[in-house]
Amino acid sequence: MGYRNFALGSVAASLVIAAAGYPVPAAAQAAPDLDTLTATQAAADICAGKITSTALTTAAIARAKANAKLNAFITLDEAGAMKAAAAFDASRKKGGCKPLGGVPIVIKDNIEVAGLPSSAGTPALKGFVPTKDAPVAAKLRAAGAIIIGKTNMHELAFGISGYNAAFKTGAEPGVRNAYDATKIAGGSSSGTGAAVGARIVTAGLGTDTGGSVRVPCAFNGCASLRPTVGRYPQGGIAPISHTRDTAGPMAATVADVAILDRVISGGGTVSPANLKDVRLGVVKSMLANLDGDTEAAFRASLDKLKSAGVTIVDVEMPKLGELNGKIGFPLALYEAYDDMVAYLRKSGAGIDIAALAKDIASPDVKGTYDGLVIPRKLPGPNNTVVDAKPAYDDAMKNSRPALQALYKDTFAKNKLDAIVFPTVPKVAISAQPDSSSLENFLLFIQNTDPGSNAGVPGIQIPVALGASSKLPVGIELDGPAGSDRRLLAIGMAMEKLFGRLPAPANK
Repeated sequence: MGYRNFALGSVAASLVIAAAGYPVPAAAQAAPDLDTLTATQAAADICAGKITSTALTTAAIARAKANAKLNAFITLDEAGAMKAAAAFDASRKKGGCKPLGGVPIVIKDNIEVAGLPSSAGTPALKGFVPTKDAPVAAKLRAAGAIIIGKTNMHELAFGISGYNAAFKTGAEPGVRNAYDATKIAGGSSSGTGAAVGARIVTAGLGTDTGGSVRVPCAFNGCASLRPTVGRYPQGGIAPISHTRDTAGPMAATVADVAILDRVISGGGTVSPANLKDVRLGVVKSMLANLDGDTEAAFRASLDKLKSAGVTIVDVEMPKLGELNGKIGFPLALYEAYDDMVAYLRKSGAGIDIAALAKDIASPDVKGTYDGLVIPRKLPGPNNTVVDAKPAYDDAMKNSRPALQALYKDTFAKNKLDAIVFPTVPKVAISAQPDSSSLENFLLFIQNTDPGSNAGVPGIQIPVALGASSKLPVGIELDGPAGSDRRLLAIGMAMEKLFGRLPAPANK
């Protein structure tokens, strides 16, 4: 499965590292507290010489191995990460501090990283090793980040459960939840969400088409940003839909997400907003299908926000669900064929789309590719399929512009900074093949999908552990197109109000 030294014990690992010429941290050096560490603090501590990148990277790799049951990684690059950490430590002594200097991170396995397999979570690509970084990965590496590995994901990013049986390090298949390994981690950026939630690393990258950085962070208690479409370069990423796809940062805190966003997109630092100047809208249709834990946490969050001076207003978004339904599948399923064909040709992966589809391991993804993507079809009435092109053309010409206008008008008429809603309607469900059902897929993208189709930015913020489930609950803010930095500023202020969730009990 591409694991690099994954099975080595800690003693053997130290011998390998020492033999390769990488410094082994002195026993007297205090181990980093991964349970409370943030990327912001890690970079500051490394810059100040309080800890080395080597020590922090060693600790991250050790925790990755200790959490093999989570199936969070497809490739754990121990040797490469230790070499990079040692090199950074040597440069830091010469004054080489950087925004993410020496901080271990992870990258979703559909984002290319030079020298590491880029499988997109599917068997046909497990031997594909790119020769250069995707632009988003290159920017993080240039900012000093240490890439310790490539994370597991829902196969080809086509799902929200992360139940991928093709790649696993634990006894049971599927990426598992950081807070309860019997539950799903969400998808499709499952492994990055689990790795950040389990405190293996403080930050990483995922991708998002309909909720794929927000859903895993809602389930695993981390923060994330789906940026305005086009804010980040999309080269070197295995696609679904060029209209909807975007890479997105996932991290311990919104402040950490803001650093990753600044590194990738440029611009200055973001400071927390004054919550008394913030105006948020609540859309009733986004409060459907909530379980008890989610509803209680969301209501309590609104009360806290009101007490802090945030203005909360009820707003209407007529025909939101109707418009969104005419866009989601037509865009994703129609563009998936052409976009993947172009990616395979340009990437040099050495296979075509037919070979890719032939080896798909997940039944839900296999059915989607064979029944819809390859023949260019969409689900029709009475278990039939229909040609995708007419619905796609209508979505692009009529429904998507109408959805974008609905968002724009809602924000403007109500003078909103954002709309606020539960990121997902329920806490994480049991990890099993049925967790990848179409019913669950539609349920868990209920609130994340409309903003994706409109191309607007959204941030996910962890707010509580469910009263009965003890699983993370998150809320999302969707703002006007281009308001990414404003959303991050509001999120940074909100997380000071809510505090960070406690670390999982069994890491």
